[in-house]
Amino acid sequence: MSVTWNDFAWFGGGALLLWLTGALLAYRSAAYKWAVIVSLAGIFLFGGFIAGLWFFLERPPLRTMGETRLLYSWCVVLAGLGVYVKWRYVWIMSFSTLLSAVFVVINIFRPEIHDKTLAPALQSVWFVPHVMAYMFAYGILGCAFLLVLYTILRKKITEKIWLTTDNLVYIGTGFLTLGMLSGALWAKEAWGHYWGWDPKETWAALTWFGYLSYIHLRYRYPQWPGVAWVTMIVAFVFLQICWYGINYLPAAAESLHTYQ
Repeated sequence: MSVTWNDFAWFGGGALLLWLTGALLAYRSAAYKWAVIVSLAGIFLFGGFIAGLWFFLERPPLRTMGETRLLYSWCVVLAGLGVYVKWRYVWIMSFSTLLSAVFVVINIFRPEIHDKTLAPALQSVWFVPHVMAYMFAYGILGCAFLLVLYTILRKKITEKIWLTTDNLVYIGTGFLTLGMLSGALWAKEAWGHYWGWDPKETWAALTWFGYLSYIHLRYRYPQWPGVAWVTMIVAFVFLQICWYGINYLPAAAESLHTYQ
């Protein structure tokens, strides 16, 4: 089955409705099973659109900013559901749905439709694993940020929250590392070198070091929770700049990672 961007409002709206229903059901402990089932239905519906768009475009829908927003919307809800199932944080379902909804709405009104072709540099075996690794990392680290933000606002820090945040950062940083390694191999194939200090690469390195700094602080200096929180927030800001913020900086014109 193939779909086009013209169908996205139906798929995106339907998925958001299912995710919102799942988030509301999560607040009823007796409805845990249905909260998971309904949320999964939304994930499969949204994933079906991604697969259908892939079939229609005859290429991975990972090229444009709109297409990466599409994948991120799916990944952040998938990560949120994982957190809910593993640690039973009821509120994470609502927060991840809200975060996903922002990007879904942006894509409805600004889909950034482009043709089916891929630039020569993107016609690589490393294209899909590189982008997928980063989008999974962004989704997981987005949930970690929501957990930190919720904790700061509630002014209630528990050992369980620390453990959850740390585990999310470990997993997310692992995917960041896979993304950087596959990107280096891709760069070698496309441009003849593993690393060129392209603006996108520079911000990717800053993001990676930011999360490694958080891990180091939590391991060596657990008595400094405030410093760890600030480091997490700074790393998340770096992540946003690396993903889409770089497009609005003067250095974007010099980036090899612009394929419009």
